[in-house]
Amino acid sequence: MKGAAAIYQDKRTGLFLPDSARPKVSGYSDAGASLVRRAMKGFKARSGSPNEDINWNNATLRQRGRMLYMSAPLATSAVNTNRTKVVGVGLTLKSSINREVLGLSPEAAKDWQRKTEAEFHLWADHKQSCDAIGMNNFDALQQLALVSWLMSGDVFPIFKRYKPTPTCPYSLRIHMVEADRISTPNLMGGRNGFISITDGENPENGNRIFDGVEVNSDGMVVAYHVCNSYPWQIIREPQEWTRVEAYGPRTGLPNILHVMNSERCDQYRGVTYLAQVIEPLLQLRRYTESELMAALVQSFFTAWIITKTDQNELPINETGMGDIAGVPTANPGGDNISNSPNEYEQGPGTVLHLAEGEDVKFGNPNIPSTGFDVFVKTFCKLIGAGLGIPYDVLIKEYNSSYSSARAALLDAWEDFRMRRKWFVDDFCQPTYEVWLAEAVARGRVKAPGFFGDPLIRAAWCGARWIGPVQGSLDPLKEAKAAVLQIQHALKTHEQVTRETGGGDWDENVEQLTAENAKLAAAGGGGIRMEVDPNEKDDDEGGGENAQPT
Repeated sequence: MKGAAAIYQDKRTGLFLPDSARPKVSGYSDAGASLVRRAMKGFKARSGSPNEDINWNNATLRQRGRMLYMSAPLATSAVNTNRTKVVGVGLTLKSSINREVLGLSPEAAKDWQRKTEAEFHLWADHKQSCDAIGMNNFDALQQLALVSWLMSGDVFPIFKRYKPTPTCPYSLRIHMVEADRISTPNLMGGRNGFISITDGENPENGNRIFDGVEVNSDGMVVAYHVCNSYPWQIIREPQEWTRVEAYGPRTGLPNILHVMNSERCDQYRGVTYLAQVIEPLLQLRRYTESELMAALVQSFFTAWIITKTDQNELPINETGMGDIAGVPTANPGGDNISNSPNEYEQGPGTVLHLAEGEDVKFGNPNIPSTGFDVFVKTFCKLIGAGLGIPYDVLIKEYNSSYSSARAALLDAWEDFRMRRKWFVDDFCQPTYEVWLAEAVARGRVKAPGFFGDPLIRAAWCGARWIGPVQGSLDPLKEAKAAVLQIQHALKTHEQVTRETGGGDWDENVEQLTAENAKLAAAGGGGIRMEVDPNEKDDDEGGGENAQPT
């Protein structure tokens, strides 16, 4: 009817309603949450709980992450670069107790710290003293833990106790357990080795188990279930699980550590560092391999000669007879070189003969393709962005300007520092605190009030972990910047020393004092290098302008 108000039928209720009551599209419903826009209709995203999204897919993610680490150079570079920058040769303990809380003088605090560090190195520097299997010292265990964490998503150092020896007065040992061995026991609902079956329940206390991690009714982690074998591993003894309580009920010290990075709330298992870039890494590997194979085939292009010689007199198509994949069946250890005068073997620079009147057409692949370099670089940049490593650092290619290269290094080091903080909190510091508790209990380290007051205990356990520093593209230019920062109180001598060399400023001062005293006694005096921070460099790279005075 002309002039009548427009109506529509509501699909949910079936009622005919005025058009003014029609729901209006607004906010995200007209953007990323739209169900009617053409570009969004096929975007059916479903996200479940962390357990569903992570644990049920972790077995596949781990295997693929490890395979890419072993077969894709870019993945290898990403993991190894993190190992080099985050841990390096090993994070070094620097005891840093809270002397104000403990009521110690600076001299007494320094003396205690030096003795404790020496005692810690007695345990940490020898593989028989700290490793449960006797293969690595503490520095190497750090590297192993970090690489395993990045590849598999998490790693589980277990604290074991061995009998002290004359050369090792401590019982503490660390047993590294890979992620695969932490799983839900079969009798508690798990199916070790099968994807998606990771949930279970402890029948003794009703606690839920998420892929080997047992939690109580509050969601607090109370225990881990450790299998004696890997999934699909063939072993003689029966497959069994050992329940390891997270903390000792009497001491409160951890029995097992869980090194991982959480990305979601209520997450109990970690995800491989390569998870988000598995597909592009795999595709890039396939693409580069195809280009390499095409180039290899092109290098074997054959020249064919047309001749009037009788076909029966030419040994054609006899190469490789009796071989399997190029290996002679009669003598697999042989060189597969034919000694028959009637046989030709095809290879680089081979010349074969065709019968008269025969011809052949060659393919002409353009290897490498014109866009190969640009395509690979673009992919590397995208993968690096996903991993938090700039292209320059990931590929180790510093061909850009000083400013660009320095910006890339600074950006990468933000990630490295963050990952080092996680690693120290999850592995290094807890291990040190467990060791220190034993050292104090055995009387080898004196720490009054250690077991009586948690605040006193925390004051004794204070520590910093010194690792690789950022490095510099232009040491002179960056040294000038450090001098200006100190002059204007933006940084302290200790901060600059730690950031540039990873050392200790107090120790440096003491050592320099002793060295200058020796030089003065020898009549040589002290040697100083005076640098004006306001002096301009001769070139963009900084130049070597420092002059001895």
